[in-house]
Amino acid sequence: MFQKVQSTLYVSKIQLHYGIKVTIKENHPTCLIGLTQWQHSAWQDNLLQRGSNTHVIHAYSRYFSSVEGNSTFYGLPKPDTVQQWFNETPERFRFCFKFPQAITHRDQLTRCDGEANAFFRTVEPLGDKLGLLCIQLPAAFSPDSLPVLKKFLKGLPEQFNYAVEIRHLDFFNKGDEEQQFNRLLAAHGINRISFDTRALFAHTADDPVTLKAKAHKPEVPVHALATGDYPMVRLITPMDWRWAVPYLTPWLDKAVSWIAAGKTPYFFFHTPDNAEAPDLAAYFVDALEARLPGVCQFDPWPAPQTNQSLF
Repeated sequence: MFQKVQSTLYVSKIQLHYGIKVTIKENHPTCLIGLTQWQHSAWQDNLLQRGSNTHVIHAYSRYFSSVEGNSTFYGLPKPDTVQQWFNETPERFRFCFKFPQAITHRDQLTRCDGEANAFFRTVEPLGDKLGLLCIQLPAAFSPDSLPVLKKFLKGLPEQFNYAVEIRHLDFFNKGDEEQQFNRLLAAHGINRISFDTRALFAHTADDPVTLKAKAHKPEVPVHALATGDYPMVRLITPMDWRWAVPYLTPWLDKAVSWIAAGKTPYFFFHTPDNAEAPDLAAYFVDALEARLPGVCQFDPWPAPQTNQSLF
């Protein structure tokens, strides 16, 4: 069984360690916006301008309010790295980290208490800057394993918020298996992740980067529903993200309905090489805020600097 930390002790520990109040109540509708990484060589001229002694997360978090942290899927960061992430991000920022692959893929949620507790201890110092802890399950994880998932979810520490992504097609058939899965998540207030890859697979581009993305991303139906208070959506488009605008429009409607219901959605944006992912996110924010002004925690970034002649 996972080690559970009582909420009062957890708050006291974080207050003592950082000297801040960790309970942040949202007093207005909010939509969090992020990417799948916080640095990219294509962003150096605008998003990532910073001092030489400043961590790149500081530059990224000036504009985005969340990030889909994939690094924990492969290995856990050192405690001083986690503290630096905390110190260099604003109060509004939320980290969303994946459970280690040893838990979700190697052990498939069984006999993994040690690894899970190590993960919780690693991210716990981020306090209220933790958004969602994401359980990404492999395509081999079928409805036959729902009892395993039920046991795993029942033992999770209650002070964190969680989300689950599944890829086995039987979870998308709108039958008993999917209904059981959705009810299980809803019973625990855990969010179902929607990963929209439709535009990527619908586009006929055959460049190497796109083909690599298609080989690694799941081609599954989109079932956009909220089983918890923090629905999470991952969107990947073709390299030319503008081609995918028709696929983005329904998500604007869904975001509006979720926010109207008092939920706080997370949207994360991808392209096959992620070079223009910030522009894709900015388009979505502009379109959503045309309907709900000021709802997104997101700040536009300056245009790249250009050398201008004096003559």
